[in-house]
Amino acid sequence: MTAGPRIVVCGAGVIGAAVAYFLALRGAPPIIVERARPGAAASGHAGGFLALDWNDETPMGPLARASYRLHHELAMGLGMDVGYRQVETLLVAGMEEGDVGDYRRFSNPAWLDGNVAVHSIIGTIASTAQVNPMQFTRALIDVALAGGTRLVVGTVDGLARNGPDGAVTGVAVDEAVIPADVVVLALGPWMARARAWLPLPIVHGLKGDSITLAADVPAQAVFGDYRTRDGRAISPEIYPRPNGEVYVNGFPETDPLPDDPDEIVPSDAGCAELHRVAGAYSSLLAAAQITARRACYRPVTNDGIPLIGPAVGTPGVYVATGHGAWGILNAPATGRMIAEMILDGRSHSVDAAPFLLTRLTSALA
Repeated sequence: MTAGPRIVVCGAGVIGAAVAYFLALRGAPPIIVERARPGAAASGHAGGFLALDWNDETPMGPLARASYRLHHELAMGLGMDVGYRQVETLLVAGMEEGDVGDYRRFSNPAWLDGNVAVHSIIGTIASTAQVNPMQFTRALIDVALAGGTRLVVGTVDGLARNGPDGAVTGVAVDEAVIPADVVVLALGPWMARARAWLPLPIVHGLKGDSITLAADVPAQAVFGDYRTRDGRAISPEIYPRPNGEVYVNGFPETDPLPDDPDEIVPSDAGCAELHRVAGAYSSLLAAAQITARRACYRPVTNDGIPLIGPAVGTPGVYVATGHGAWGILNAPATGRMIAEMILDGRSHSVDAAPFLLTRLTSALA
């Protein structure tokens, strides 16, 4: 056997973890470089909602369908509890004041006893599911490590590009260089830093607060449309988990992205508002203790489509980021695609054309 390429994956969020997993699965374990710890940012603080067909009318449809199937396979095959289960998903209208009867199309489950009405069933156990994002990310990392992957804690400072045509030859980490033939940039919203190293489209970080509540609720995810007394529209998302907790998000913020994920903090007002609105949907949630207050930044591109593929003008560099609210869902298929590109020369499991960086060439730095 001959030695394979020296591969470095920058970022140990769910995308980097999936890339490392599929590389290790194929006998090409990489080095993962992570500033904090696996799942330290959005991947540890997300909701973990999975949908089979919600992206069918967009370029992400095939990616989402492939990834949804992979989630089920991984949940059965990883040998670790990742909090996977199939769920029913409801669209539920609510009002602080007024009659919600006009919105009711189905009977409310017993736990949804507030001034709310189930308007539609937007997902069944055949089309929607969930995972615990932190457990899922850590499971992928643990399997990759067992397969020979190395985890290096440090800050990526730049790239060494001394090969032919500016090809990558290493990754600068805390002022030292890790030699590499291939580098995968899976830095989430911190991809903005990498624009100083090579031409890349713009990736923004959108901040959102979330809380978890101690409550035992059936496997029914809720997407809400809630109107306050003063006419504000709030879109809470409520995800009961199988371990006796309920995740709630839906409060966006505009704080700038810090360099260190450990410096990301939620606002007290945002978390209080999430608890208040969740309590308006369910008296059980109103009485539930808040067990965690969190915030994260989801990476998004200008056209809302992820970046998955080789960097432009820098041989050996691949990019995987910009998945927005669908990072947990689309991580498995993205990781498999990047592994195929590196080891086979192209993605053959999902057509990569909609995700290539060249579509946003005009936005490159």
